[in-house]
Amino acid sequence: MASGATRMQKLFEFIKVVGQLKNVKRTGWIYRRVPDPESVADHMYRMAILAFLIRDECLNKDKCMKLALVHDMAESIVGDIAPADNVSKEEKHRREEDAMKHISTLVDEEIGKELYSLWEEYEYQRSAEAKLVKDLDRFEMIFQAYEYEQTHHRPGELQDFYNSTEGKFQHPEMVEWDGALRALRSTGEQHGAEGQSAAGATATQPQCSRAGLGLRTEPEGQTDQPSPPYRSTRN
Repeated sequence: MASGATRMQKLFEFIKVVGQLKNVKRTGWIYRRVPDPESVADHMYRMAILAFLIRDECLNKDKCMKLALVHDMAESIVGDIAPADNVSKEEKHRREEDAMKHISTLVDEEIGKELYSLWEEYEYQRSAEAKLVKDLDRFEMIFQAYEYEQTHHRPGELQDFYNSTEGKFQHPEMVEWDGALRALRSTGEQHGAEGQSAAGATATQPQCSRAGLGLRTEPEGQTDQPSPPYRSTRN
């Protein structure tokens, strides 16, 4: 068993590593030259809050919140790898897997196992909770795109983020949120569009939504971020 001093050293190293997520800017916004883009930590925090709002009683809400906080944790070491970085799905998975294995050694064994298990569950989309969090990942991204368009007075400029996620939402609540946001964005209104879904209907309280959601057997791989119109100049 590690000494108390060694344990604290590892704990503080873990805190430093995950703290780097506050400094890792989301690559999709950098490629589109969005001023002062959000960090990966910003993205994951709001995802966790969104998970708290889900009404589906068939889902483990605590697990959804944990998945949201862990799913991009490896980016504290490998960075936010986007499709335009020309890194294969397999290589991206390998880098992130190695990063998570290292991160998991910095905390107590049981906690480390849970962190890695949560990351793997999301990566392979092995549960209804993981699928819901993938929907939250997409939704938080397009909501952030909407906010940037509004804040910087660039209506429609980030349309490719909407194109890349269209029709991909699976959970009924997320289909409703997606439809309402797209309606709001298309009208330019600041309020309204409540209750509109992509099909133009009002969503009802979801029943157990696990049915019909097949489980993936391959890593999630690249994100839904669209490819930028130009290459990165970063080293």
